[in-house]
Amino acid sequence: MKISVITVCYNAQATIGYALESFLDQRHADKELLVIDGASTDGTPDIVKSFKSDQIKVLSEPDKGMYDALNKGLALYTGDAVGVLHSDDTYHDKDALSRIAQALESADIVHGHLNFVDDHARKRVVRHWRGQERPANGFRTGWMPAHTTLHVRRHVAETVGPFDLSLRTASDYDWMIRAIDVHGFETRMIDHILVDMAEGGKSTSGISAHIHHNLEALKARRRWLGTGVIDFALFAKPARKIGQFFRPGQRSQLA
Repeated sequence: MKISVITVCYNAQATIGYALESFLDQRHADKELLVIDGASTDGTPDIVKSFKSDQIKVLSEPDKGMYDALNKGLALYTGDAVGVLHSDDTYHDKDALSRIAQALESADIVHGHLNFVDDHARKRVVRHWRGQERPANGFRTGWMPAHTTLHVRRHVAETVGPFDLSLRTASDYDWMIRAIDVHGFETRMIDHILVDMAEGGKSTSGISAHIHHNLEALKARRRWLGTGVIDFALFAKPARKIGQFFRPGQRSQLA
């Protein structure tokens, strides 16, 4: 199975090298990485060019933000399945894509565990996101997969379509609702840590970002699931993340 990975970047010279190196280190051989660069003005393009591999393809041009860039990747990938590796993320180990490819043989969508780290040099874990199989009522319960661990078969991506550019921080959440709760594609959780994610991303960089993300997530649930002005997930979704700041052995698994 050929796995395509989309990496969106803009002025990411501090981290892009870690992301590309972790991709090339994957033991799964049939893979491609699409680097969608928003016309970076720092050293990002030179770092990407230094990785001379026919498995890495680059598109560099101005875009309208992360989700616009992801849509460009969705229009260009050639694999049997596709996922996202952000420019400040890395795969947790060399077998992540192999596990993903194996799980996708019998599922439409797969996702797994995620570690938040302070940086990729020290790899000090500051949060532990442990995935959970989809509960009966899905996103209504506050459940969600970690998007950067999510990989889907091509027919899923083609059915769900592009990311909604009207959402600034929760378009990935909106996309997952459409794929899993609206279209009902079969989802499987991989019981392994798949990705190390640098703390401080677009939806995790402060209280205001968390509030904005959760309000956009509520908007997505109202649109696709018909929930009320205020729903259970508005409180349950952030509450589920409290346990991520404890060691996995000290708590039950949360998503």
